Amino acid sequence: MTLIKWNPTSDLFNLEREFNRLFSTFGDKFGISRAEENAYESAVWSPLADISEDDDKYEVKLDLPGIEKKDVKLSFTDGQITISGEKKQENKEKNTKYHKVERMFGKYYRSFVLPVKIKEDKIDAQFKNGQLTITIPKADEVKPKEIEIKVS
Repeated sequence: MTLIKWNPTSDLFNLEREFNRLFSTFGDKFGISRAEENAYESAVWSPLADISEDDDKYEVKLDLPGIEKKDVKLSFTDGQITISGEKKQENKEKNTKYHKVERMFGKYYRSFVLPVKIKEDKIDAQFKNGQLTITIPKADEVKPKEIEIKVS
């Protein structure tokens, strides 16, 4: 008997993939590159992410457990940051019976549209303990400014 793992989010991922195929002919008109589309199409899973903001920056944290830094590709194009790569599956032993397999393997892809007013040349990425942290500084004109109130 073959063990088939079921992931409820994969159905949504497949539905989104089908919609993208349906509208792929419009991609060239709206600036979606074929390379980006192919990376998304071949993705098997999508890493979980947290996005936060403070006065100076945006921060994106992605969980990439069991993945090495060399297997993570990070790019920024036309206001969009893209994280992709592949998590290799461990070798399975022939005489081992698996009762449950929940960890995801294969190609992954995640993309976020960033606000227009950021410092593109100052984007920083750190990878530690299976977590990718991307720091995106805000442009000076976006940062809140305090106005001093004078008492007369």
